[in-house]
Amino acid sequence: MARSSNKVRLILFDIDGTLVKAGGAGRKALDRACRKLYGKSRVCELFSLAGRTDSYNFKMAHWRSTGRRPKANEVRKLQDKYLELLPRYVQASVRLGTYEIPVGLRRLLRRLHRERGVLLGLGTGNIEPAARLKLSPTGLNGYFRVGGFGSDAEHRHTLLKKARRRAEGLLGRAIAAKDVFVVGDTPFDVRAGRRAGFKTVAVATGYAALGDLERSGPDHLARDFRRASQWLQWFGIRN
Repeated sequence: MARSSNKVRLILFDIDGTLVKAGGAGRKALDRACRKLYGKSRVCELFSLAGRTDSYNFKMAHWRSTGRRPKANEVRKLQDKYLELLPRYVQASVRLGTYEIPVGLRRLLRRLHRERGVLLGLGTGNIEPAARLKLSPTGLNGYFRVGGFGSDAEHRHTLLKKARRRAEGLLGRAIAAKDVFVVGDTPFDVRAGRRAGFKTVAVATGYAALGDLERSGPDHLARDFRRASQWLQWFGIRN
């Protein structure tokens, strides 16, 4: 196996639309949670969840349901109800065939996992339990040893920095910002990665059009994960 250098590369993947499409399981679980707690139906039609953090989405869902900003304990109550409901919607998506893994992804992750000096992580707006639940049917959770999550921060650039700090703590060494890559399917991912000072790769496997991704100014842009050699080149890895 070719090894390009001794430095560490940290590659942070978004989940929804990037690693999986879970058939709207998160949106459905949050809608159901709001209906159970507040008697309000179809709350998630009133704002966009795409590219946002769960911390933001829970607060918005409460506000749209009740007309007022939530207290911390109210956010926790909504979060707990959401986590209670989420597994059934993920399982339903798998059963109905609406749970999708992007083509080429498994092959690329296997290749990156074998590469010395590469650490794979998550950089997602999902709170960590939800992130792991959504990934569970794929069997991919084991690839991602660290992460930054919506439970760490409301803003995506902050949770990405948290993922880097966790990776440095795990490895016992510093990781240069130029060696951190953020992979995501929305302009939010691109902007957050750039604001954190990291390199960005936008992939059109999810919820944003290719043109919108291009206009967001990523360092690299792909339609999907199929051209593994191209992805490896972007990460500075010899094929």
